[in-house]
This record gives sequence, structure tokens and C-alpha cells, in this order.
Amino acid sequence: MAFHEVRFPANLSFGAIGGPERRTEIVTMASGFEERNTPWIHSRRRFDAGMGLRSLDDLSAVIAFFEARSGQLHGFRWKDWSDYKSCSPSAVPRFGDQVIAIGDGQTRSYALTKAYRSGASVYQRPISKPVRGSVRAGIGGNEVFYDINYSVDHALGLITFIEAPDVGAEVTVGYEFDLPVRFDTDRIAVSVSSFQAGQVPDIPVIEVRV
Repeated sequence: MAFHEVRFPANLSFGAIGGPERRTEIVTMASGFEERNTPWIHSRRRFDAGMGLRSLDDLSAVIAFFEARSGQLHGFRWKDWSDYKSCSPSAVPRFGDQVIAIGDGQTRSYALTKAYRSGASVYQRPISKPVRGSVRAGIGGNEVFYDINYSVDHALGLITFIEAPDVGAEVTVGYEFDLPVRFDTDRIAVSVSSFQAGQVPDIPVIEVRV
């Protein structure tokens, strides 16, 4: 899949409606009990980019972005304003936000993840598109520093340390991140008169696996 490492204008994704979806297969037995299963390990997010448009200039910017991506052909980055940090929305990312691994003295590269906890259940979400310049890291409770102690692959969400973390040392990170998405349509239909009257176009965007 072709992917462009460019972000949809963040001021236009603000106000978009969307969020995570799951796929659950449910079979109801004759007794009334249910069997539930899912073919998806990870959730997938959908948004309506049209909901963030407020002017004809906004619409023009989206059409230009759509044309540059050739519709559904090329993926791009998307800022989900409801969930774009390793910490709570009101906080600033810190190096100890997320524990992503325990050092074994040999492994130097680790995938970024974000944990979602509720009760005893934890979902580990892969983070493949960290924002450049936002990633902070720590080993064993001590902060280490970009370019001195580690590097980041911002296209794949991998952090690589110059020296492998010691055995038993917690590897922690903090960051901001984007979503890898594509347009879920090859057509944008809009009437200028209806747009000025408050009717926004339907521009679906869907998360892609990378």
C-alpha cells in the first residue's frame, strides 16, 4: 500500500466525528446463550472529515488534499483530537507514560504501544505513526535522550536504543501520535449553495493497517 507521510490539516480534522469500531460475530444458541468471537485483534477507526469544514476555503483545502492522495489510493496521517497522546488529553507526554517492554540485555528495537485499561482488562494498541519530535523515552525509571541514546522510525513506530536496556529494566515512552488512514471514497460531491447553507459534504476516512 502506498502511504504519504503527510498529515491531513489538523485544523480541519478538529470537529470531525468518528472513533473506534470493533467487529464481533455473535451466534445465539437455541437455549438463548450466545457465543461471541472477533476476527480482529485491533480496533479500527472511522471519521467523517466533512464535519470539520467551516468555509469554502476549508473545502478547497480538502479537495486539494484529496486530489494529491488520488482519492483512496494513498494513505496519509490523521490527528484524532480525542486520542493522540500517550497520556491523558490534558497532560503533556512524559518519558514514563507507557511501559512497552522489559529489557533483556540484547534487544535494542521495540514497537511503540499504548495501553487501554479498564478493571483487569488491558488492550495494547500498536502506535505506528508517532509525531516527529514528540517521542521521549526512559530505561529503568531514568530518562534517556533522542539522538544520544536512541533513534525513532517515525514511519513504523519503532524505537531503537544505542545500547540494549539491561535485563529487567522497564522500557518506557511518551509521545504524540497520528493515525494511518485513507479516504474511504473516490468521490466528493458538494454543492456550493448547500455548503454555504450549512450542509457539509460526506468525506469518510478509515484507518488502515500498516
